[in-house]
Amino acid sequence: MFAVIIGAVYLRVGVAGAPYELIEKHGYFKAGFATIFCLAAFYLFDLYDFIVMHDRHELVLRLVQALGLAWIALALSFYAYPRLMLGRSISLIALPMALALMVGWRISIHWFLGHPDFGERILIVGSGNLAVEVARQVLNRPDAGYRIVGFVGTDSELLGKSLINPRVIGLTEDLDEIVKREGIDRIVVAMGERRGQLPTDKLLKLSLAGDVSIEEGATFYERVTGRVSLNMIRPSWLIFTGRGRQVRLAAISRSGVHRLVALTGAVLSLPLVVLTAILIKIDSRGPVFYKQERVGKNGRPFVLTKFRSMRLDAEKAGPVWASKRDERTTRVGRIIRKIRVDEIPQFWNILRGEMSFVGPRPERPHFVAQLAQEIPYYEQRHLIAPGLTGWAQIKYPYGASIEDARQKLQYDLFYIKNHSLFLDAIILFETIKIILFGRGAQ
Repeated sequence: MFAVIIGAVYLRVGVAGAPYELIEKHGYFKAGFATIFCLAAFYLFDLYDFIVMHDRHELVLRLVQALGLAWIALALSFYAYPRLMLGRSISLIALPMALALMVGWRISIHWFLGHPDFGERILIVGSGNLAVEVARQVLNRPDAGYRIVGFVGTDSELLGKSLINPRVIGLTEDLDEIVKREGIDRIVVAMGERRGQLPTDKLLKLSLAGDVSIEEGATFYERVTGRVSLNMIRPSWLIFTGRGRQVRLAAISRSGVHRLVALTGAVLSLPLVVLTAILIKIDSRGPVFYKQERVGKNGRPFVLTKFRSMRLDAEKAGPVWASKRDERTTRVGRIIRKIRVDEIPQFWNILRGEMSFVGPRPERPHFVAQLAQEIPYYEQRHLIAPGLTGWAQIKYPYGASIEDARQKLQYDLFYIKNHSLFLDAIILFETIKIILFGRGAQ
C-alpha cells in the first residue's frame, strides 16, 4: 500500500515534482499514515486469513469493503488534521491501483500456495486412522504449503490403495529408498501402535543424514490446525508440559500484565458500566449483576460476575446451555451479549487473580462434572487460570453440546501448551475484531 501511494504521487506530479511532494511536503509520512489505516482495515476484514480468502468473489468484495472503510477513516482524519491530506487527485489514483494490485497479488499467492507442484513434499509413516486424520487436515489447508506424496505402512495388502486421496506407496522397510526416489522433504510419523512396527533404525539414519525433516504426527497436527487432537494425545504430553521454575516466573509476569490491562479496561469502561447498569434496572426487575459459581485453576471454584442478561427465573428448571436466540434473555440482555458488554464485570475477577484475560473459558461445576465423564482429558483445561476470552473462542463458534465442548477442548489444550504473551496479544486483537463484527454471540 505504501508503494502504491508513492507510485500515485509520481503519476500525479511526475518525476521532477515527486521529491518536493514526498520530502518537503512530508509525503512519505502521509503515505505511511494511510498504509496503517489500510492494514488495519485488511485485518478487520480477515484479508490475512487464507482459509477465509479462498473464494475470489469474496476476496474482491472484502478488499473493496476494507479499502472503502480505510478511505472513510482517512477522510475523517484529513478533515480533523488537514496537514495529513495526501491530495484528492493522489487518492483517486491510488485507490483503483491498490484494488487492482491487491487482487492480483492475492490471487497469485493463492495459486502458488495451492499448486500441486510447489510446496514441501510430505511422506506419512503410518496407514491407520491417525495417519488419515493428519492427511485430512493437510488436504484441508492447501495454503500451508504442504503436499502429501503418500503413505508408507507395514501391511503389504494396502500397497497402492488410496486411504483418503494419496495412496500407500510403499512399506516402512523401504523407507530410505522411497524418501530418495520421491524427493521427500519431511516425514510425519503417525502410527497408532508403534511397538515392533516403527522403523527406528531407518528414521535415525535419515535424521542423522540431515536430508529430510522428521516430525511426530501429533506435533505436526498441532502446528497445522492450531489444536491438540484428543485421538493423538498421550500421557507423556501432560508429563512433559513444562511446569518448572521458568514457567512459573513467566506465569507471574503474564498475570501482572493481564491485571494491568484489566485495571486499564475497568477505568476506561466506567461510563459504559454506569449506562449499562441503568438500562438493566429500567428494562427488567432484579439485580444489575449476575453471580455464578465457576471452576477455576486447579479445579478451585470461584464466583464469576457478569451483567445480568436473563430473566430472574431463567434457570428455574436447572442449569442449561445458552442457545441461539435464547428466549430467556431480556431486551437489554440481548444487546449487551451481542457486543460483549455483559463480560465487563469480569475485570474484577481478573484483578482478584481468579481469572486471566486470556485462557479457557470457565465452566460451571455442573457441566464440568458432566463433560469430564464424556470427554477424556477435559479436566486438564484447569491447569491454568480461566480467561475472559481464549484461543477456542476465536477459533471455534459458540457451542452448546458435548461435541462442541470436545472440539473446543482441543483448542484449549493447544493454548495451555503454547500460551505466551505474544499469543495472548494475538487472541486479544482477534477478540476485538469479533466484538466489532458481532460474531459468535449468544
